[in-house]
Amino acid sequence: MEGVMFTGKNVTVTAIRRKDQSIEYFTMKNIENKTLHQLKKIPFLRGIVALFQSIANGSKHLNFSAERFDVDTGEEIKQDNSKLTMILGVTLVGILSFIIGKLLFTALPAALAQILFGKMVPNQFVNNLIEGLIKILLLLIYILAIAATPFVKRLFQYHGAEHKVINTFEAGEELTVENVKKYSRFHYRCGSSFIVLTVIIGVVIYSIYNVFFPYHSIWDRVVQRIFLIPVVIGVSYEFLRFTNAVRDIPILKWLGLPGIWLQNFTTKEPDDRQIEVSIASFKRMRELDAKSDELLFIK
Repeated sequence: MEGVMFTGKNVTVTAIRRKDQSIEYFTMKNIENKTLHQLKKIPFLRGIVALFQSIANGSKHLNFSAERFDVDTGEEIKQDNSKLTMILGVTLVGILSFIIGKLLFTALPAALAQILFGKMVPNQFVNNLIEGLIKILLLLIYILAIAATPFVKRLFQYHGAEHKVINTFEAGEELTVENVKKYSRFHYRCGSSFIVLTVIIGVVIYSIYNVFFPYHSIWDRVVQRIFLIPVVIGVSYEFLRFTNAVRDIPILKWLGLPGIWLQNFTTKEPDDRQIEVSIASFKRMRELDAKSDELLFIK
């Protein structure tokens, strides 16, 4: 909310714009236990671990921005006596929201494809393609609906500012507002790309699975889709890494274009003040990331 989060090797930083136009920071040292560290080295499994870890950490930064937003709008913040309880609560809400959303956008398209086109298009591969198209259509309707609100429009502007700063940094230019404004608001490693890939990869995985285990009813189909969610996430994450690795190869760079296309809807051109916040967040992250562990802090 009114800010941008960047994650480095040692620290994650969020910078937000306060109502008085000042910039405030929230910083967390990246602490990872040995088990998660080892799991993130395993292909296909590391995507699932990284996703839920991002949700858990992002929830804390979202909670910070929401609290400061409440202060700026004059609303009282209710303090929880237990900081641990608050953190666990926010993390749980974030994870549950992801699971419910994933189930909805997985089960509903499968059910609609079976109900509306099951008899008309009995070929399961073709019907899986229809399911994928329904999923993309529902996703676009959802994004366009929320983007109509002023709050989400500003959220998408900050999303664009985030990408512009990364693109400027990767181009080796100094991070100034004028330099950042020149660069694209699209980026291959965006979560929007991941969303589109899960749809495309899902159609492929479902179709291969159905060659060996065809579904025989709507419930059978929905259960299969839910069962295969971890597989789709794991494969999509690896494919996203691959598309980013080959994005400078002319023949292969088109593999990441579906995600870039979706970013037309999930990013907007930011204003100068939003770019300033994104630059401030990135610079603070780089500054703290370069320091020793003793100088890193949790605020």
